[in-house]
Amino acid sequence: MRSRLNMDKIAKALGAERLGRVHSSGGCFGAAELLEDIMQRFHVPAGGGRPTDPNWTQRRLVALAPETLNRLREIARDIGNARQMHLNAMQVAALLIERALAQVTDPLQLADHIDEPRPSRTGMKAASRRR
Repeated sequence: MRSRLNMDKIAKALGAERLGRVHSSGGCFGAAELLEDIMQRFHVPAGGGRPTDPNWTQRRLVALAPETLNRLREIARDIGNARQMHLNAMQVAALLIERALAQVTDPLQLADHIDEPRPSRTGMKAASRRR
C-alpha cells in the first residue's frame, strides 16, 4: 500500500504555510485527483472481491441517461486499466457524487440548475409525441 504524504511536514520543510486543500474541477488534474481518491479509499474486502470504500454501507438505485452510464463505464475502464483493478461504473459515480456534494455550500443555488433546459437527445421528441 502506498504511504500518504504528510503535507504539513512538506510545507514546514519548504518554509511555507499550509492554508488548505486545492480542488481541481476537471481535465488532467481532475482525473489525477479522482485516481488518487480511488487509490487511497478503495480496499479489497476481507472476504475478497472488488475493491471498494469500506464506508459505503448504503445502496440505492440511481436513474441515469444511457450516455451518462456509458461515460461512467469508460472512466471506470480507463482507471481500471491504468491501475490493474476492476472498477464498476457506479463506484465512479459514487465518488463523483461525494466530490460534488463537498463543493455545495448553498443548496438553494442548485435550484437554478434544476430548471435549466437539458440538451435534447435524438429521438426523444418523436417518442414523446407518440404517447
